[in-house]
Amino acid sequence: MPDLTALPWPLAWSIGVFVLAGAITVAGSIRLAGLGDALADRTGWGEALFGVVFFGIVTGLSGIIMTIVAAASDQPDLAYSNAVGGIAAQTTAVAVADAFHRRANLEHAAASLSNLLSGCLLIALLALALLASYLPETTVAGVDPMSVVLVAAYVGGLVLIRRAGAQPMWQAIATAETRPDVPHNDNPLNRHHPSWLWSQFAAVGLLVATGGWLVALAAESLVEITGLTAGFVGAVLMGIVNALPETVTAIAAVRRGAVTLAVAAVLGGNILDVLTLVAGDLAYQHGSLYHTAGSQELLATTTSLFMTATLLGGLLIRQTCGWGRLGFEGVLLMASYAAMTVILALSHG
Repeated sequence: MPDLTALPWPLAWSIGVFVLAGAITVAGSIRLAGLGDALADRTGWGEALFGVVFFGIVTGLSGIIMTIVAAASDQPDLAYSNAVGGIAAQTTAVAVADAFHRRANLEHAAASLSNLLSGCLLIALLALALLASYLPETTVAGVDPMSVVLVAAYVGGLVLIRRAGAQPMWQAIATAETRPDVPHNDNPLNRHHPSWLWSQFAAVGLLVATGGWLVALAAESLVEITGLTAGFVGAVLMGIVNALPETVTAIAAVRRGAVTLAVAAVLGGNILDVLTLVAGDLAYQHGSLYHTAGSQELLATTTSLFMTATLLGGLLIRQTCGWGRLGFEGVLLMASYAAMTVILALSHG
């Protein structure tokens, strides 16, 4: 067995770590879906807000660890592309989960004010991150001021989402296929005490985060051994592993009937992925992380912006039935992600 602290690892070990981390993530995320559904009911937060905040934090832990490890190892392009590539992959997860919702398009059934506002917050945060790369490079104590702006925007956005949920000024029209966010009394986990649910939720999140640390080390090895660009490895390979928690959670939530939680988990994970750039900026010791973004990283960022806008369009239009098992937004999400992957694979920097 190779020394985990000595990079690069052998190619076989690097690939094996990706597979192992993926398996751990899938198992943990299935468990998270049930625990999150129960906690959303017990706390009274509701699936949408609980998914954006707590699911975003727990499922985003692996991505945060990946970015911090890469940035601290002087791999800023790998750190940046992992964050924005994870957003693109996770948004595609909505289309994947949609295929498991048999009655109608997922975006039709899960339309809610909180999910719409979460999508708006995500677009705003991505735009700020993109803006940072075009502003003059400035750091205070080694940190770009935009990192502070991103955190402030995140906190302010959550406050607005919470207030809007308490006193909504907009409401989706209920249809026969709408699945309102109501407590699920048939969830067997509801019998457990909240403290037990929280401890389980935290333990599974820690397991997923450990997988993120191993993936970051394996990604550095792949860049060195294979000659693949950091943009492709970070945005596509790391992005896919980064997106596994949200993807599996969304599918599991749909199968449990918690459709609002399915969309909220993806949006929450995406919002935390933007804040992952803040963690990477803090860990990067050579200036602003935002100004290390090259053409591949900017491509992944703008693709994520387009895909988020497409998802918002789907939630607003609420197409009941679309092409095959997907609505127009599902097809566009998959096509956008496939196009980004091909361009990054053919790009040489």
